[in-house]
Amino acid sequence: MHKPVFITFFNIWSQYAFNHLVVFVSLLIVCSSLPSLFCLPFMAPIFSLFLSFVMLSWSIAQGQGPPSPGYSPSTSVRTLKFDQVFRNLWGPQHQRADQDSITIWLDKTSGSGFKSIQPYQSGYFGAAMKLQPGYTAGVITSFYLSNNEDHPGNHDEIDIEFLGTTPDELYTLQTNVYIKGSGDGNLIGREMKFHLWFDPTQDFHNYAALWTPSEIIFFVDDVPIRRYTRKSEATFPTRPMWVYGSIWDASTWATDNGRYKANYNYQPFVGKYTNFKISGCIAGGPASCRPPSVSPSDTGSLSQQQLEAMNWVQRNYLVYDYCQDPKRDHGQLPEC
Repeated sequence: MHKPVFITFFNIWSQYAFNHLVVFVSLLIVCSSLPSLFCLPFMAPIFSLFLSFVMLSWSIAQGQGPPSPGYSPSTSVRTLKFDQVFRNLWGPQHQRADQDSITIWLDKTSGSGFKSIQPYQSGYFGAAMKLQPGYTAGVITSFYLSNNEDHPGNHDEIDIEFLGTTPDELYTLQTNVYIKGSGDGNLIGREMKFHLWFDPTQDFHNYAALWTPSEIIFFVDDVPIRRYTRKSEATFPTRPMWVYGSIWDASTWATDNGRYKANYNYQPFVGKYTNFKISGCIAGGPASCRPPSVSPSDTGSLSQQQLEAMNWVQRNYLVYDYCQDPKRDHGQLPEC
């Protein structure tokens, strides 16, 4: 996996700026014992070059975010309290909930998870999340849809998963869609993985998925990052799913393909959720129900400005695309 273009570029320029600062300070020390007329010809251009590097580094840092998508679909969806939508699923001793939010954690005894009160046929599903900093290798913090309990062994999922990391690496946001598969060896994952243009451990950010009969769109802070369209019934989830959140130990694969495991010397590993945005068609509900639109045109399709923002994210922050992986059997991936 490669680091995002902007972050890598920023790190290079920052190193240049630091090197020039070292030269400047060294010359300043030497010149303190010499006549000023001798040092001035050398100091001025080096100081000027140092300032230009600092200003350029700062401007790069300010420009890491994506262009505006021009529309914020989350503003059209009402925020719900946790207990209006969810109940504990497992690990009740490892979660702390109030009306507006929930904190869940993993330690060597257990993780924790929650589940929606009812299943949905389609809709907009979002939450603000804040992740733990430091060593979190092997740990998955997730918000997703699934019908695993209804169809064990051949269930569907729409995943928003944060793959734990080591302190010197960035968090990876994994989006995934799979249909009638599970961890029994028949899993056909459709993963696209991203780094982010911000630190997800510093504050809450909004993550969401729109699931309609024709497409699935993933959002980060209202910026679309991935669009998965329905090419056939065989490659698109159509059965009702529940909404889940969880934190658990996935040491066998989560971080660098299992190279780094969960280290419980750093426990507890904590995930925080708030600002729940759920607007969907309940399974078995009226046939006339339609999921909310996520574009200003109210047609359901992304606008040109939203598509441009999504393309920008994929150019600069996409770190894995299953369709581009030569190790995958593309005979099983007709949508690619």
